[in-house]
Amino acid sequence: MAEEESNQGEKGARIAKVMARAGLCSRREAERWIEDGRVQVNGDTLRSPAVAVTNDDQVIVDGKALPPRDLARVWRFYKPVGVLTTERDPEGRQTIYDVLPRDLPRVIPVGRLDINSEGLLLLTNDGELKRQLELPQNAQKRRYRVRVHGRVSESALQKLKKGVTVEGVRYGPIEAFVEKQTGTNSWLIFTLTEGKNREIRNVCGHLGLQVNRLIRQVYGDFSLGNLPKGALSEVSQQQLFAASGVGLKPKESWAKPKRKFIKPKQKPRLGERTTKKDEKPADRRRKTARPKA
Repeated sequence: MAEEESNQGEKGARIAKVMARAGLCSRREAERWIEDGRVQVNGDTLRSPAVAVTNDDQVIVDGKALPPRDLARVWRFYKPVGVLTTERDPEGRQTIYDVLPRDLPRVIPVGRLDINSEGLLLLTNDGELKRQLELPQNAQKRRYRVRVHGRVSESALQKLKKGVTVEGVRYGPIEAFVEKQTGTNSWLIFTLTEGKNREIRNVCGHLGLQVNRLIRQVYGDFSLGNLPKGALSEVSQQQLFAASGVGLKPKESWAKPKRKFIKPKQKPRLGERTTKKDEKPADRRRKTARPKA
């Protein structure tokens, strides 16, 4: 990866990476599009993603010129229950693209939430940023508020900090605690970094708990906050830059806040003259007081 970055100036960048940065798709999707013959470079149809391109190359995808790389943008979306995190569904079920605003630029989801889960879903127009936020080695924190049916054992939750294996699948360390207990149901808070498929549901099932509601509250440096169900809110460029280092260059007014530095008062050194401003009120009174007769 480092070698690839260092050679971009002379040899260009991998075609899949260029397509992802243009916001067309993810790198993996770009590789599939190339294998399907949907991408041309300088008039030749590509069959392998092992090709580097520069700004001088003409890239055509599905008969259209590759759009210039747009400014990286991120949106917070409260995905409702019953909506799929996919572009289309063979069974005709509702997807996020059916409920998102029609005037929204082409966006791709960061990670997934299954059809029965709700809460924070990040959307971006930048495929490379999506990849950065999803890479396991970047360990993006994910926090969930989960309602379960069943008796919760605090000791069992504490053991999750060391990870757990469920039906042959190893899950990494998970922090979990009971938020509140209401009758036969309990609200739990789970914090993890892996985000494997149905991780929380599988772990809860392993503990004898049945999940009946799952809400993602946090992904990395982004939180759901008070966003209503089905609502969409764009992340400011300042917050995006602070969280991931991409977006607009930071303005001095918020990147480097100017602090008013006040020098501490110092006592005059021996031999130095003091001004009236340096004297205490009591000292001035003693000087101006008339001598007694």
